[in-house]
Amino acid sequence: PDGRRVISASWDDTLKVWDLKTGVALIPLEGHAHVVTACVVTPDGRRAISASADETLKVWDLESGRALMTLEGHVLGVIACAVTPDGLRVISASDDKTLKVWDLESGRALATLEGHANRVVACVATPDGRRVVSASDDKTLKVWDLATYACLLTHYGDAAFTAVTATETSIVAGDNSGSLWFLDWPP
Repeated sequence: PDGRRVISASWDDTLKVWDLKTGVALIPLEGHAHVVTACVVTPDGRRAISASADETLKVWDLESGRALMTLEGHVLGVIACAVTPDGLRVISASDDKTLKVWDLESGRALATLEGHANRVVACVATPDGRRVVSASDDKTLKVWDLATYACLLTHYGDAAFTAVTATETSIVAGDNSGSLWFLDWPP
């Protein structure tokens, strides 16, 4: 969020915090037992959350480089993660076909979102923090309510989805055929 640093997730089981101006690695974040697949920074810029093939997420203090907590509950690797705009919840997407919603302060899993028929490869919280959009290899996008944890919408595509982002009024997703989908939200 400060525009001075960036974090990379790596196949060597680590993350690194980089200085954008100098290109120098500032802080290594070590602790995962397998590939780090994704990371996201909280809106205040103080913490990062990493997702890993080791079936966990870790919450990191970006000043000290110390892992503050490990979030456990998925039964297969975690592929993606997103944080709500208020910085209070984290959403994880997994090879186990589920998403989990976590309380970032306690580390407690608040809900497991089930409904995809294949691995969930991407997720994003909407800018208002009220919903999460998930993308799956099952060729669907799903919109979930973060108050009730209900699935509000399922969109069927032509190929496995690979990425998703959302604004207040639209969802944009890419699939592995190279297509880009633009969906109005709410419908």
